[in-house]
Amino acid sequence: MIASMTGFARREAASPFGSLVCELRSVNHRFLDVTVRLPDSCRALEPELRAMLARALRRGKVDCTLMLRGADPAASSLEIDSAALERLLARLRMVAAALGPAESASHTAAPAADSSAPTAAPAPGALPAQLDLIELLRFPGVLRQEAVDPEQLLAAVRALFAQTLAELTEARTREGERLGALIRQRCAALGELISTVRAHLPEAHARLRQRFEERLAELTVATDPGRLEQEILLLLQRSDIAEELDRLDGHLAETARTLSADEPAGRRLDFLMQEFNREANTLSSKSVDLATTRSAVEMKVLIEQMREQVQNIE
Repeated sequence: MIASMTGFARREAASPFGSLVCELRSVNHRFLDVTVRLPDSCRALEPELRAMLARALRRGKVDCTLMLRGADPAASSLEIDSAALERLLARLRMVAAALGPAESASHTAAPAADSSAPTAAPAPGALPAQLDLIELLRFPGVLRQEAVDPEQLLAAVRALFAQTLAELTEARTREGERLGALIRQRCAALGELISTVRAHLPEAHARLRQRFEERLAELTVATDPGRLEQEILLLLQRSDIAEELDRLDGHLAETARTLSADEPAGRRLDFLMQEFNREANTLSSKSVDLATTRSAVEMKVLIEQMREQVQNIE
């Protein structure tokens, strides 16, 4: 099954911990190169997420980003520890009683504009009137927030990541099917060119023999017919491209088999493209007529198009 190394997937889910967003981006790469960005509360999951990616993907540069956005205020509650608050107030009363009325009065509100009016001193042991409630709630242990269960958060992240990874795999598979169809089209066109060149081969050999005899006739010298046939045979042997055509047919068959196999095919296809190009170059160098040279050029164009597509296959 052909799969591309290029893909994108994004999933978002609401949870009691806030809005979870997972993004996976994948591009082509020689190996599997994974970058994971997680919030601090989910750092413990990084090895597990990397292992999940390694089981699902073989090659590609993959960027994984997981974001945990603001929690839902209704999902968490703030509670006051009554016992802790009562203990704090008792200590404050003790401090107020120890300071006495004069010292306690100095910690109360500023006097009114009419300074001649008498100021009532607080009763012994009473709390100061200017007690800051916000500072009181900030005292450690007085105000507590419902703790988030880390296991529930990690379980939610695992589920969301698995869904996003499945979506990425499907996207890479769809792109791989498109690439496979393009490669098959080029292979069909390449096969037609090979058949054309093979059918033209006897005519090319005949023209080569004719040109050789015409050149020889221009010399107006006596020749040995046996030696002449040997030279013509050597010339035809050096320009014979039947072996290259057979190899190209074999590479086409192997490419078709690779495209139909249920395994990652990128590396094998990349090797086959190199072999295609090698045979096309040899065929071009052995060409003895313009038609064969043109076919060889068209072959190399098709091979280069396939090579570009293969670079994105897993």
